[in-house]
Amino acid sequence: MRALLVVNPAATTTSARTRDVLFHALASDLKLDVVTTEYRGHARDLARRAVDGGTHELVVAFGGDGTVNEVVNGLLHHGPAPQELPRLAVVPGGSTNVFARALGLPNDAVEATGALLDALRDGTERTVGLGLAGGTPGTRDESVPARWFTFCAGLGFDASVIGRVEQQRERGKRSTHALYIRQMVRQFMGEPHRRQGTITIGRPGEDPIEELALSIVCNTSPWTFLGNRPVYAAPQASFDTALDVLGLAKLSAPAVTRYATQLLMSTPERGPRGKHVVALHDLTDFTLQSQAPLPFQMDGDHLGLRTSVTFTGVRRALRVIV
Repeated sequence: MRALLVVNPAATTTSARTRDVLFHALASDLKLDVVTTEYRGHARDLARRAVDGGTHELVVAFGGDGTVNEVVNGLLHHGPAPQELPRLAVVPGGSTNVFARALGLPNDAVEATGALLDALRDGTERTVGLGLAGGTPGTRDESVPARWFTFCAGLGFDASVIGRVEQQRERGKRSTHALYIRQMVRQFMGEPHRRQGTITIGRPGEDPIEELALSIVCNTSPWTFLGNRPVYAAPQASFDTALDVLGLAKLSAPAVTRYATQLLMSTPERGPRGKHVVALHDLTDFTLQSQAPLPFQMDGDHLGLRTSVTFTGVRRALRVIV
C-alpha cells in the first residue's frame, strides 16, 4: 500500500529521534512518502493533492488534533465519498490527541504506530461521521467557507479559552493542561456575557433555545482529556451518530463551580445536568447564532469571531484505519 505520511515537526510531544523510529517502522510495511509541514494549512494542501492525484491509498497524520483536522479537510475537499478516498490513519503527537484517543488508539506515538501496523496487517478499519460547519445564509458570516471537524466545535466561552491559550503559545509557553486551566479561570473572570447569554440554537421545525452563555458541539465522546482523565460533555455523542450539543444558560460563579465539578466527575453514562443545562443529541442540521460576535473554535483551533454558524452532522464520512 502506498501511503503519505504528513508530519508536523512542531508537534508538542515528539522528538526527531521518535520521528525517525516511526518512519522506519511504517516504511517496513508501507511504500511510504514522508512530507513535513512548513506552514499553517500545509497538511490540508498535501492531503488534497493525494486525493486529486490519486497517488496514495492511505494518508497518515502524525501530529496533534490540528494536524488531523487539516488532513481531514484536504481529504474531504470535494466532499465525503468513503469508498473512493484514501483511508486516514493517525499517529498522535500533540498535547491532547482527542480524535486519536476517541478512536481507541494509545496516546503514545510509538505504541500507536504499533497498533496502526497491526490494523493494517489485519485489514481493520471503520467509517466515522464528522461535523461540517460554515457560514449561515443571510448573515454577515454567510461567505465563510465550510470546514470539517472531527471531535468538537464551540462558539463562545470555550473558544475564548482556546484563543487565550494560542496567544500564550505564541509567546513561548508550552501547551499544558495547567495552561488551559489558568486561561479558563482568567476568561471566566473577564467574560462579558456570563450573566446574559447571547447564543441561540435554531433547529428546523423546533422552537429556538435562547440566551445561552456557552455552546459546545460534540462529534464524539469524550469531549477532551485532562491528563489521562476523559471528560464527557456529551456522553451520548458518537462517531456513529450526528452531532450533540451542550449548552449552559448561566455562568455565575456557583453555576460554573457546579458544572466544572460535574465535568470532572463525568462518565460515559452521565454528563453535566441541571436546570441551566441544555443537552441535545444526534442533530443533523442546526444553527448557533449570537447577538454579539463571539470566538469560534473547531478541533481546538481558534478561528476568529462569528455571529452565526450552521452545522451539519454527516454520518459515514471517512474511512479510518484503527
